[in-house]
Amino acid sequence: MKVTALGVNSAFAVGRNVLSADGKTNLYEPRFQSNFLLEFDIGKDKPYRFVIDFGGDIRHSLLYSADLKLSDIDAWYCSHPHSDHIGGIEGIALSTFFNPFYKKGKLDWIKTVVGDVPESDKNIIQASVMGKKLPDEFKPELFGHKDVLKELWIASAPGLKTLQGVKKVTLQTFFHVVRMVSNVDKKIKDGDREWTFFTIESTHVMSGTSSMPCYGLMFKSSDGKNIYFPTDTMFMMPPTMKSFYDIANVVYQDCETGPKSGVHSHIDDIRLAPAHIKKKLYLYHFNERPETEPGEYKAVLKTGDTQEY
Repeated sequence: MKVTALGVNSAFAVGRNVLSADGKTNLYEPRFQSNFLLEFDIGKDKPYRFVIDFGGDIRHSLLYSADLKLSDIDAWYCSHPHSDHIGGIEGIALSTFFNPFYKKGKLDWIKTVVGDVPESDKNIIQASVMGKKLPDEFKPELFGHKDVLKELWIASAPGLKTLQGVKKVTLQTFFHVVRMVSNVDKKIKDGDREWTFFTIESTHVMSGTSSMPCYGLMFKSSDGKNIYFPTDTMFMMPPTMKSFYDIANVVYQDCETGPKSGVHSHIDDIRLAPAHIKKKLYLYHFNERPETEPGEYKAVLKTGDTQEY
């Protein structure tokens, strides 16, 4: 597994102008919201690319951080439906839906439905009108806990339901939706290993008398490596979450800086964690980079940083 930090900043971080190394050019430094690209060797001509969260607009962070297009991504995971984690889903859905070359064999399938007509975006609409739904094998996968997917459709429906000529539009129109449920594992091949992954619910935001569902992911390899992405969470809340930190070799930890919002892990709270926990943490999801002592944490991430497991 190769992990690339596509974005490491919080919802309120904005880009800024900086001088080039020679001090002559004014450059724009983007600060995209938090998202990660995971790549797995599944034995094909390219890695299986799996993105955790969309950030503010995933198109730009992909281009800036990994030199990839939306069509290069095989699967997406949404942890929760806040806008800084679902940005760009409309672009993903529409651009892959109308791309006859998104998956190998898709154009051939279109021709079997509509005949040998010009290779245009209209082919897909015509196929839908004729009652031939796009097979899942030609769609990007969309992973998410069932509770999150329900909210994700509510957030994205105004843009996606405007697909002309299709009577009933859902997330399944555009994605091969993989609903995840608590205590049930999924698997991904990676060379001579296999990763098992599953959702872990975290405490993020209380709305009235209930909490917004937010689900992190734990990846466990067949040779004993455990990589944990809690996503947005109050630090080790509830306290029983500590057990997941204990078994993890590495944790990608959201780290709020500045005034405490009460809905994220704040650097002041993270500093109070046991030393053996802190040394596992890659810190991200901050406005300004936190001040840390040498060796206190695994690292404070920068956009574009990569790790391999």
